[in-house]
Amino acid sequence: MTSKEKIILAPVDFKEQSLIALSQSYKLAKFTESKIYLIHVIEKKEEMKEATDKLNQLAKSTQEKAGVEVKSIIAKGNPFEEILKAVKKFNPLLVFIGLNSMSPAKAMLGQNAFQTVRECPVPVITIKGKIHKDGCKTILLPLDLTKETREKVGRAIEFAKYFKAKIQVLGVLDKKAEVYENKILSYSNQVKQFIRENGVACGNKTLRGKDVARMIVDYAKEIDADLIMIMSKAELSLKEFFIGTVAQRIVNLSDIPVFSVRPMVRRDTTTFTSPF
Repeated sequence: MTSKEKIILAPVDFKEQSLIALSQSYKLAKFTESKIYLIHVIEKKEEMKEATDKLNQLAKSTQEKAGVEVKSIIAKGNPFEEILKAVKKFNPLLVFIGLNSMSPAKAMLGQNAFQTVRECPVPVITIKGKIHKDGCKTILLPLDLTKETREKVGRAIEFAKYFKAKIQVLGVLDKKAEVYENKILSYSNQVKQFIRENGVACGNKTLRGKDVARMIVDYAKEIDADLIMIMSKAELSLKEFFIGTVAQRIVNLSDIPVFSVRPMVRRDTTTFTSPF
């Protein structure tokens, strides 16, 4: 792999939801001029030949449909561990994961999916719903007061420009954080202005409630959003609503695709960034 090569990684288990997620990667692969790498994880050596044949066949059909180069990877072991190994090796722009909360823990979908979201060093898009639009008209951008959430803004702008979508900024406060209301209002307005200055339509709203995850998902449905952008991170603090268990609940509750961004390790978190 050359340093100039762009890749979108798509784990597949040949079940419906992973194939739906794969299909959602086509347009983005074209937009970013990326190759699609399919990865399938087996548990036993005896599965190798059948899995390889199926994956090669899927790669061929995906290449025809997506119009980009598609490669296939077979790995043996734990799905979570093997996916992260592939991420570290190929450094993809994005990982697309089909999410089915009813899947058993050992399956690629299920517990391994959010473990991948939480630990993955590159952005992950989780696809849970069965029916998705061909494109994206509205991106929901929930914000809290942590500096790390700024990293979502540049990514949202890139997506919005490609899909010609609008961004809805959502300032969120739980009941314990009412003292921060003026700050979140000011910050939401600042982000809205920055997005508009970059040529993207944007509105903003502030909500307050006890169940932050449910509030975000319900509001996404209310505005007919096509994508929710959140932060994923293991550590918790009072104001970090889009991380840990709350992030997992958003991913699990939402039939709308969720774009999870892990904060970058860097000194300066005061600027807005782009993923591409």
